[in-house]
Amino acid sequence: MMQREQSKDTEAPFGLLGRTLGHSWSPRIHGILGSTPYALFEREPHEVEAFVRAGDWRGINVTIPYKRDAALLADAKTSRVERLGVANTLVRRPDGTVFADNTDVLGFAWMLERLCTRNLGRGARSVLEGCKVLVLGSGGASQAVQAALEDVDAQVVVISRTGAETYATLADHHADAVLVVNTTPVGMYPNCPSSPLAQETLSSLAGLLGVLDVVYNPERTGICLAAESHGIPCESGLAMLVSQAFFASQLFQGRDLDEALVESIESEIRRQTRNVILIGMPGCGKTSAGRRLARLAGRPFVDLDTSFEVDHGITPSDCIRTHGERRFRELETTTAARYGSRSGLVIACGGGIVTQQRNYELLHQNGTIVFLDRRLDELSTDGRPLSQSKGIQRLAQERMPLYRQWADIELACTGSAAGDASAIRQLLSL
Repeated sequence: MMQREQSKDTEAPFGLLGRTLGHSWSPRIHGILGSTPYALFEREPHEVEAFVRAGDWRGINVTIPYKRDAALLADAKTSRVERLGVANTLVRRPDGTVFADNTDVLGFAWMLERLCTRNLGRGARSVLEGCKVLVLGSGGASQAVQAALEDVDAQVVVISRTGAETYATLADHHADAVLVVNTTPVGMYPNCPSSPLAQETLSSLAGLLGVLDVVYNPERTGICLAAESHGIPCESGLAMLVSQAFFASQLFQGRDLDEALVESIESEIRRQTRNVILIGMPGCGKTSAGRRLARLAGRPFVDLDTSFEVDHGITPSDCIRTHGERRFRELETTTAARYGSRSGLVIACGGGIVTQQRNYELLHQNGTIVFLDRRLDELSTDGRPLSQSKGIQRLAQERMPLYRQWADIELACTGSAAGDASAIRQLLSL
């Protein structure tokens, strides 16, 4: 299983330079690309110059807050670095001099080109030349995005909280925008799935052809979920993360790499970090199948009903009997939000999770939703107050269309939890 991992900061020729790095996917990505061993170099500001000028490294990526330092300390730099004043990639040449590039620009350009060719049938320049693109945010990520957009002759408008172009005036002034790019951290885990733009603002942009977000966790950010609900092509920032690493690794190794690696690595990360969300009627076997699937795939298992009791100090059935279904559903949503934002889990949901539309985005943002479809005459009502009070048939009439609407995959139950788990594992290549 691909996990976020940290390499030891000991004699690694490649790595990531920053102040507080925590965990990162970069060591694993660069391991596949061939720029390895790859370490996480945490340095304080006063240590950066000595590390860059005299450190025993061959190639390093640089993240905040040291991208400007990286540009200033380099002996030679690309026109992208000269233009932006920041670098995210440094290479030590054979003569000991330091060369700087900004592969964030290249990474965003790669993601932009794919969005346009895959969803709009034309290259980025053909789609965007002379057209208005809104860039949300004015920080370091925004600079790289603006540069890539200017390279295809887009008309870039930067939207900030203050200044001439703000979120308050966006809908009135820029209804003709064809693309929106979020470069702010709004919507990043764990504060997800929030969005820098309200649904009504996004829907007011009548000419919008696409939405991109540089945030890559969660997989579907709040602004991407909003775009998806309007049928607008969208993508969050994982492709940018992987492709900027791809271009950096080519510089590190001094050789061309197969560009197919970008989508291969991206797909692998998605496959192994996406939650598996099990939905279906009460008693269909979600918990039993989920536990077995988690063991087979080596993943943590979460039963939302059990987690509800831990979170709120009362069982779902007792909450419904004591406080009513409405209160239970409100509390259930808080538990779904907590686990839906995480990655790499197997989650078994309560049967009525689909009765609240707000829960869909919470689960969909980082998950593949699997509907376990079991015959109604095989469902037990023991310990299930709503099944007892409303009856299985009535619940099925209310919920079956919702299960099918929410599901990415439907699985007719095989007759055993082990069989269901095995089938799901095969379908999802876990």
